[in-house]
Amino acid sequence: MGSQLAALNEWVTEVAELTGPDAIHWCDGSDVENAALVAQMQADGTLIELNQQTHPGSWLHRSDPDDVARVEHLTFVCTTEQDDAGPNNHWMSPADGHAKVDALFDGCMAGRTMYVVPYCMGPIDSPLSRCGVEITDSPYVVANMRIMTRMGAPALARIEQEKSFVKGLHSVGELDPERRFIMHFPEELTIKSYGSGYGGNALLGKKCHALRIASHQAKSEGWLAEHMLILGLENPQGETHYIAAAFPSACGKTNLAMLIPPEGYRVDGWKVWTVGDDICWMRPGSDGRLYAINPEAGFFGVAPGTSASSNPNALKSIQSNTIFTNVGVTADNQPWWEGIDNGMSPVTDWRGEPYDASKRPAAHPNSRFTVSAKQCPCYSPEAENPAGVPISAIVFGGRRPSLVPLVFEARDWTHGVLVGAAMGSETTAAASGAVGVMRRDPMAMKPFCGYNFADYFAHWLSLDDGRNKLPKIFHVNWFRKGEDGKFLWPGFGENLRVLEWMIGRVKDEAHAIETPIGHLPTLDDLNLDGVSLSDEARAKLFDFDRPGWKAELDSIGDYLEGYGPRMPQALKDEQQRIVKALVAIEPS
Repeated sequence: MGSQLAALNEWVTEVAELTGPDAIHWCDGSDVENAALVAQMQADGTLIELNQQTHPGSWLHRSDPDDVARVEHLTFVCTTEQDDAGPNNHWMSPADGHAKVDALFDGCMAGRTMYVVPYCMGPIDSPLSRCGVEITDSPYVVANMRIMTRMGAPALARIEQEKSFVKGLHSVGELDPERRFIMHFPEELTIKSYGSGYGGNALLGKKCHALRIASHQAKSEGWLAEHMLILGLENPQGETHYIAAAFPSACGKTNLAMLIPPEGYRVDGWKVWTVGDDICWMRPGSDGRLYAINPEAGFFGVAPGTSASSNPNALKSIQSNTIFTNVGVTADNQPWWEGIDNGMSPVTDWRGEPYDASKRPAAHPNSRFTVSAKQCPCYSPEAENPAGVPISAIVFGGRRPSLVPLVFEARDWTHGVLVGAAMGSETTAAASGAVGVMRRDPMAMKPFCGYNFADYFAHWLSLDDGRNKLPKIFHVNWFRKGEDGKFLWPGFGENLRVLEWMIGRVKDEAHAIETPIGHLPTLDDLNLDGVSLSDEARAKLFDFDRPGWKAELDSIGDYLEGYGPRMPQALKDEQQRIVKALVAIEPS
């Protein structure tokens, strides 16, 4: 027996002694095992069978009404030194973290089966992949982990050969919000989650492992674990460039990952291939380029708003073999959510009660679908490539109603890291007449970076070592609004026009003008055939407001200072360089 398997067996024994289950089941990931688990969950009401004519192999799960989303205020990073967790994380010492959560785990699996779930994040034979084991008392978690990871016997075989694996211990506990914690111990490659059966709190391979723990692993091993989609953009010549993009929530990540080109582009032969919609692991290859894998094997997508018009590829993906969580159902037992626009109506809401629009929406706003990525019509065959795909461009973006143009290119890697560090989305303040409030979400990693953001920015900067051939970095803003409060850019499939310009810049074939904030395209640099833009849109989407950007850069400077002495001087110098460039063009 390999040393890692011996260590795994020892850990399983320790957990069983702590939690006291009635039985222990080692998951092999087989169809037979899954069918038995599904039958068990159907019998006890955990899963409800949906219409098998319209949605074969699909099920509905209703979670506890107090257990419907990630709980960031109960999510802790437990490092020996508090500064290593940083001001971006809730911190607890490892000793206190273990003691607090182990007291909850004591005897919690009595009367339950303890499932041992070996899994691999990423293609099973990829050197970029990393393995973990989740111990859980939730068959719902097992069924979801089977879709979201490479789970079972092949992962166990890889664990036997490898030097380490991430340990994840989970119990639904009593589903008591007062007895709920998600603890991360990055220095021990360990996760302990108690009291939730929902999504990222319970599917420990997802945000817990693939971002919080993996970001810490990546820092020590010289790679990046990022909250990014990965898409392939294929031009009419058959050449494919891969783009990784980070957006905060509600900014269209999945829609971009599964984008359908405008009709003119489709006729010309343009295609978009989906590698991943949420998480990206990147590592420099032998040629110095960044190569990326999607560590996940499935999509855990937000259902509301998904429709034939907003994201037809996502909708096609979830017509079979899908687990729906907290959606409504129609009279003939089909899944339903707000925005599906299919001409049907719900009769039962996400709590299982008769639908009453005045009481609550049919689907919870954070309701989900879990489905294999291989069911996506535009799923890239390169997603299974053990070497990963070479990244040509990295894109950051947020929901900015004002100031930020449609797209700009960072002048170099350091500027690009600053752009990512400063990104965010504006909200409307409740006070009458108040301006938008900026919530910065660096690289869309604010809830997910497993260590101090200042050290994280330094790690990004360290990749620019003179040997690596790094991607160009861009920033986009699909959400600029006009004076009438309406979006100036049509978005959705039309965003391909911006991606085309980016790849033109990567190939040194597209024009841009240099400004203090970066390289901007002119109206003539984008293919706008068939796009109707108002004069206001043409002015605001392709220009920059110097006084507004001066205020923005001052705000960014204050933000960087908030991380204290660990903040890399190079980012502060870059912020000052841009400020000076903006001041230099002040009208006399």
